[in-house]
Amino acid sequence: MISLNRSSFLSNSGVNGSGVNAQRQRRQPPAFVKVIASRSNQDQKGRATSERSGSVLVDSTLKEMKDHTSSSPIVDPESAVSGGVKDVYGEDSATEDQLVTPWTVSVASGYSLLRDPHHNKGLAFAEKERDAHYLRGLLPPTVVSQDLQVKKMMHNIRQYQVPLQKYMAMMDLQEMNERLFYKLLIENVEELLPVVYTPTVGEACQKYGSIFRRPQGLFISLKEKGRILEVLKNWPERSIQVIVVTDGERILGLGDLGCQGMGIPVGKLSLYTALGGVRPSACLPVTIDVGTNNEKLLNDDFYIGLRQRRATGQEYAELLHEFMSAVKQIYGEKVLIQFEDFANHNAFDLLEKYGTTHLVFNDDIQGTASVVLAGLIAAQKLVGGTLADHKFLFLGAGEAGTGIAELIALEMSKQTGAPLEETRKNIWLVDSKGLIVSSRKESLQHFKKPWAHEHEPIKELVDAVKSIKPTVLIGTSGVGRTFTKEVVEAMAAINQKPIILSLSNPTSQSECTAEEAYAWSQGRAIFASGSPFPPVEYGGKVYVPGQANNAYIFPGLGLGLIMSGAIRVHDDMLLAASETLAAEVTQENYDKGLIYPPFANIRNISAHIAANVAAKAYELGLATRLPQPEDLVKYAESCMYSPAYRNYR
Repeated sequence: MISLNRSSFLSNSGVNGSGVNAQRQRRQPPAFVKVIASRSNQDQKGRATSERSGSVLVDSTLKEMKDHTSSSPIVDPESAVSGGVKDVYGEDSATEDQLVTPWTVSVASGYSLLRDPHHNKGLAFAEKERDAHYLRGLLPPTVVSQDLQVKKMMHNIRQYQVPLQKYMAMMDLQEMNERLFYKLLIENVEELLPVVYTPTVGEACQKYGSIFRRPQGLFISLKEKGRILEVLKNWPERSIQVIVVTDGERILGLGDLGCQGMGIPVGKLSLYTALGGVRPSACLPVTIDVGTNNEKLLNDDFYIGLRQRRATGQEYAELLHEFMSAVKQIYGEKVLIQFEDFANHNAFDLLEKYGTTHLVFNDDIQGTASVVLAGLIAAQKLVGGTLADHKFLFLGAGEAGTGIAELIALEMSKQTGAPLEETRKNIWLVDSKGLIVSSRKESLQHFKKPWAHEHEPIKELVDAVKSIKPTVLIGTSGVGRTFTKEVVEAMAAINQKPIILSLSNPTSQSECTAEEAYAWSQGRAIFASGSPFPPVEYGGKVYVPGQANNAYIFPGLGLGLIMSGAIRVHDDMLLAASETLAAEVTQENYDKGLIYPPFANIRNISAHIAANVAAKAYELGLATRLPQPEDLVKYAESCMYSPAYRNYR
């Protein structure tokens, strides 16, 4: 079913934000929309009559469109224009002070306009707009600015003491006033990032069935097998550029949350827009529901997913393949598909299977690796030397751990010219059975085998630290408090400045806290974590822990892929993103012990990452948007979505 009230039914998508590419000719709305608008404009007094006759036209036109979509894929032929998708509203070619029309299927007005999150401005509607769009009496008489609305919303959100309440307030705002939501998030990113994403999103997923109000994204379950293309057509936007998809089997460090993992794609895509400037209408969150093995959820009256054990094997593979094929058919080959929180046994297989046929990216494997590598490159300014001078020990050998290890090895190979097989020998991994060594090779999963080096078996982490003598300790285990006092003290005994990265999310699963890392190393540790920790005072000095948050990387990476029209993700793009992020760390940041820049400047950081990722796409011959812009940083900035309100005629 196609919703008449859903904004942007006609495809209000694109990378480009307000005021971009003023030389582009302004596109006109489709003919049937203009007919409705002209009837309404010619006979405002007979508005009800006009709307009745217009609705007949809308119904017949929608039927024709539905019939057309059922027989052929919808791929926008103009999706390559100016690095973005087709903008039927003319917003991209208009400057922010120009008037635009809030098109849905007809001109949005009155009560429906106030409930359309894409166009609603609340009390910020001007006097002329209230007259033109039948808002008189539907709003209090006061007219306020968007800045005042931001101030009011932040005041209200700060009244909540419980993080989940803040999360729910933000989600309500997103469903009520999209532009205000993103302006709020952009201008208060350091305060609100932990609210809309980790760690709060973990609790939101655990309780998703209880707090579920209005559906966000597409839920594709085993019930839709054989009909996924049809289901995708139910989504009101046609020009999608980024899809974040999960099957909910390994949500953060919380395990199998099934259908309730939808909070992850929704949260990730809000960051794609706020931090990377990708239009919200170009983003599609998807949850693949194949059941859950979580008995607590299966017995929960409020659970919203399939009440069955997880499908595996051929049934699972066929559903995923149908989804991947349908996405490519309906949205084209340049749509970015980001895999999120799949279990290890599926994550690596999916990335390997579709990496050569689709534009795919696994944030847990590649995004985490890229942001951690950036921190390690930056840390060399504090400890001296190069990556090749270090020895790395991981606790955790899943998709995050092995992904980080491989990218570190690639960067060392790039810097030194040494073969990849040689650089891997500086990296050691510990899993649940102990140190990964060559004598275990036959029983190891395939993604662990490259890290099975010659060494006697070691069971305990602290013994591995004492034997391997690493300079860098990285936790990706998903198990909290595994960097014990004995482990951290062993690292501090070996190194003057031990690098300790406790990366597991959410905060409860972190291998150690910032306070523990600094205290047990006598304030000498260079520390960063996956979830945020507050500043720590130790020995009369204040230490500011860094956060190795994937949000530093994936929004800029995605923007770079989109604006270049890349058709594949290459490892060199990840290295370019890491090196760019590391270069953004200033001396002022180093003086505080930070190896990551503050999030307050994240949109500028994302623009530079996007530019270097796009440059690499052009260099590798993987870009399709030609010719290459002369100044990729300025072009990236011009492509970013602006949440500022538009003036309606």
